[in-house]
Parts: sequence; C-alpha cells; structure tokens
Amino acid sequence: MQSSQLLFQSSCRTISRSALKHYAESEPQVDLKTFANAALAVANTVASLKGQIIVVKYGGNAMTSPELATGFCQDVATLQKLGLRVVVVHGGGPQINNLLKKLGVESSFAPNGMRISSAEVVEGAALALCGQVNKNIANGISNAGGLAVGLSGRDGKLMECEKQLEEGGVDLGYVGSVKRVNTAFLRALLDIGVTPVIAPIGCGMKENGEEDVVYNVNADVAAGRVAGELQASRVIFLTDIAGVLDKEKNLLKKLSMEDVKNLIKDETITGGMIPKVSYATDAIRLGVKGAFITDGRVPHALVNEVLTLGSGEGGTVIAAE
Repeated sequence: MQSSQLLFQSSCRTISRSALKHYAESEPQVDLKTFANAALAVANTVASLKGQIIVVKYGGNAMTSPELATGFCQDVATLQKLGLRVVVVHGGGPQINNLLKKLGVESSFAPNGMRISSAEVVEGAALALCGQVNKNIANGISNAGGLAVGLSGRDGKLMECEKQLEEGGVDLGYVGSVKRVNTAFLRALLDIGVTPVIAPIGCGMKENGEEDVVYNVNADVAAGRVAGELQASRVIFLTDIAGVLDKEKNLLKKLSMEDVKNLIKDETITGGMIPKVSYATDAIRLGVKGAFITDGRVPHALVNEVLTLGSGEGGTVIAAE
C-alpha cells in the first residue's frame, strides 16, 4: 500500500512537471512560480482524494450546452484517471419535456418542484432518460478517455422505491422515494474502474407487491440517497444558478443544516432548489462528508469544485454545523 501511494504521488509530481513545461513553452508570460505552487497544491489534493467516492448530480444547462456537456464528460474522465471513484446521477428535464410534448402527454409540477408523474409521464420519462440521455453521457465519458456504463435504477434493482407521499395531500403519482440502493452492485463497478451513470427511474419493492411498478425519481433525491448509502466523500449538485441565493440574489457560500431548514421556512429557498438542499442535508445525515451545490454553467465546474476541496467559490457548501 505504501509503495502504491508513493508511486501515485510520484505520478502527480510528473503530471505537475509536464504541465509546467507546457505552460513555459506556450504561455511565457505566465508567472511560473505561481503556477508551480498551484500545480503542487493540486497534486497534493489529488493524492488525498485517491480512492474516495464522489457522487455527482448532473443536469440543467450543463447537459443542454454541447460545450459544457463535453467539458463535463472530460471532467469525469480526468477524475477517474486521477484515481477518484465517480458516480454520476443525471436528470434530463428539458429532454423529458420535449418527448412528452411530442407524445401529447401533459405534465405539471408540485409547489416543491417535483414533477407529478402519471403512468404515461413515467413511461415518457423512462424513454427520454434511459434511452437517450443516459447512453449519451456514458458514451461521452468513454470518448473522453474514461470508462462508463449507463444504467437505470431498475437495472440490478439499483434503486428500490416506495410511492413518495407529500405533505398537504398532493398526489405526485408514480414518484418514488428511494428506500434501498444496491451499493454492492455500484461498488463492484467502481472496483473495476467503471463510472456508473444512473438514470433516476426506479423499481417498486417486492415485499410491497410492486416489483413491476416503475417510479420516476427526482434526480436530486436519487443523488443524495445514492451518496448517503455509499458513504461518499462528497456529493456535488450541478445547477443552473450560482448556488443557494438569499432574497437579494446574493450567493450564500456556506450553510449549516439548520440554516437550510430556516431558509426553506422563510421561503428564501423555493421551487426546484428545495429538493437539492433537502437531499443534500439527508446525504450528510447518512454520513456523506460534504454536500456542494455549484454552478454547472461554469466550464469544468466539476474539476474546479473537486480540486479546490469544496471551497465554496463556485457555489454553496452545506455542512453538518
């Protein structure tokens, strides 16, 4: 184990020296001492993270922009090459909306941002997410030099669900609350160097007589639960805004779980941000060391967030206290 760690650290130093040489040749105006210090800091960060599990919720503009989508896949492949174990849980709201429109299926949302899902909506969501979005992401990561496989929550009973019940009597239809995650399946893939890319379509539970029932699962819900069950080092939610904002639209860089509760209560946090922060805090309760909500519109947001150890510069850090 010690020789492996020394080899990895040596590789990091080699990477840093190669990068430094490249910059010296291509960008002679760069302050090389500053760059060298930054490169060494990154190498040390990578060494400290080697072997750790990171769960990423991927969606929004980062998916619909070809440039950002390519950058995201490059980020996952890069982290994988550096020895991190990455799990991707993706959304696909725009793709679902487009397909439902083509199918003539109406769709609506509850006040907390959850999609109300009839059987027809779930069928459309599964077609869009599992048949198109999921495979494109897995292929993109592989094209970038990584290794990924696309799965749905129904494959290997990856995510077993019960019907999600909402306060206030809102019936969400076939929206699933994840009760079990097949972590052995995920760890087996991670152990052989594969990044699982998960579409948030779950299956019912056999003991409830629902093993053939298909559930639509909010991607933020799925990412938080998967991260918690895997005891991930961190869970990162890529969003379409800078992070959690106050009522004056200023970025809140760090929040405790109590802060989150109060911000939902006073309606500072509303709509689609509620599932993100709620399931970020749930993940922390399950043992995840840190939850980060960051701006997926920033190029290479994932690598930036991971290699700065969740500084909050790119979004909001949620911690236990």
